[in-house]
Amino acid sequence: MLTPSKYWRESPQRYRLEAAKCTKCGKVFFPPRLVCDSCKNGEFEKTTLPDEGKIVSYSMIHVTASNFSDEAPIALGIIELDNGTKITAQVTDCTEDELAVGVPVKLEFRKVQEAGESGVLCYGYKAVLKR
Repeated sequence: MLTPSKYWRESPQRYRLEAAKCTKCGKVFFPPRLVCDSCKNGEFEKTTLPDEGKIVSYSMIHVTASNFSDEAPIALGIIELDNGTKITAQVTDCTEDELAVGVPVKLEFRKVQEAGESGVLCYGYKAVLKR
């Protein structure tokens, strides 16, 4: 059985924004990879991603999976972090009219969903507009 503490340790990209930086060419991967697609190196060092960036693309999802139906519509964005790494994250606490390419955001650690009948809480990062 996967305990919450083991899940935390084995999912650093979800809980601590840990990425892998190629020791040869310096390219950053999120989530981490085993082989660099630029130089084919297999050695990486851990690096923590910045928690600020800007929206480079977004989409509104009006019809969601049943476990997210009470949150619809949901804004999903591609966020370019301050170091150039791009991640996908839900953009929350804003209206659709406030969303635009180039808008600065900050990543916050939030509850993502309650999983299964037992109601296990799943956490991750969501983007909020910097105001």
